[in-house]
Amino acid sequence: MDTIGRGAEPLSHNRKKTSFVKACKPYLFLLPIIAFAVVFVYYPFIRTFLYSFSLVNAKGDIMGFVGFENFGQLFQNQVFGMAIKNTLFLTAMFVPLNLFFSLSCALLANKKRPLSGIYETMFTMPMAVSMPAAAMIFKILLNPTVGIVNHYLGINIGWYTDKKFAIYGILLLCLWMGLAFDFLLFLSAVRAVPEQLMESATIDGAGFFARLFRIQVPLITPTILYVVCTNIVLSMMTAGPVMIITEGGPSRSTTTLIYMMFTSGYQSSNYSQAACISVVTFLLTFGMIALAMFFERKGVYYEQ
Repeated sequence: MDTIGRGAEPLSHNRKKTSFVKACKPYLFLLPIIAFAVVFVYYPFIRTFLYSFSLVNAKGDIMGFVGFENFGQLFQNQVFGMAIKNTLFLTAMFVPLNLFFSLSCALLANKKRPLSGIYETMFTMPMAVSMPAAAMIFKILLNPTVGIVNHYLGINIGWYTDKKFAIYGILLLCLWMGLAFDFLLFLSAVRAVPEQLMESATIDGAGFFARLFRIQVPLITPTILYVVCTNIVLSMMTAGPVMIITEGGPSRSTTTLIYMMFTSGYQSSNYSQAACISVVTFLLTFGMIALAMFFERKGVYYEQ
């Protein structure tokens, strides 16, 4: 009996060890991404908050705590007010327009036809073009003297030189760049709608818009929510087209929050102001996402 007891004890220990390893194994796979997130996301995030409440020298060293003084100076800056106005305008225009165009293209390409691969490729073409290349292409296309857009439309608009239209030129580029990926998301969502439901609705006499708003849109609301949230983030983070095409001009009419943050931090070495702009942008974006998630409870349908 003693021999059996001694043999069972190591066996029980090995089983506990094996179960412990199995329990820890999933977390070991998470370690690389957790380390990456801590180094490149959470640490910069915390340091940005510290910078926003501190006096920081040109080397990036914190010299002292100043509280909300940096925010007070920032809100008195007229350029900051214009940057908020431009960023919110881009967001308010980009999110619904991109949602409309990408969903419309997905509905157009929903049914497979002999030549559907051609326009599906055309709708996804922006994904193959880098943002700097697209910015230079649009700068040439919308040039007031040699651009073909003004020539064929018979208009004389300085898309990137007139302060009344420059923000719309940036918006056109953002819409073109954002179309492809959202089109793919909506195309997969629309094609996942059960065909039996659509056929039954058609037999019952439901028209196109009735089928769209009573069947398709309710069933793809999770995708719509995802697209809206990601587009809010993208539009609030708009800076690349501004850097390449207008540099915030003319007359600060295209200066966005992230572009102002870039110029404050990397050109003027005013890291405190750049951090404050980052915090304000984060809070605005977080508020919009939270609002979208609030409406998600009422308007998003998830299949059981």
